[in-house]
Amino acid sequence: MKSKKEEVTTRAVRSTYTASFKEQALERADKDDTPKVAQDLGLTEETLYVWRAKRRHTGQPFAEQKLQ
Repeated sequence: MKSKKEEVTTRAVRSTYTASFKEQALERADKDDTPKVAQDLGLTEETLYVWRAKRRHTGQPFAEQKLQ
C-alpha cells in the first residue's frame, strides 16, 4: 500500500493551454496528420480531437468562448 506522500507524487499534472495555442494546434492538425501534430506538440491525439469537437460544437474560436 502506498503512503500518502507516494500517492501525491504519482498523480498526473494537468496542463493548461491558452486559447491561442489551441487554435494554432488545430490549424496545424487540419493541415497535417493529427497524430503527428499531437506528437510534435507533446499532446495526446484525444486532446486535439476534444478541442476540435468543442470548437465545432460552439462554432466559435476558443478565445471567444471564454469571453461569453
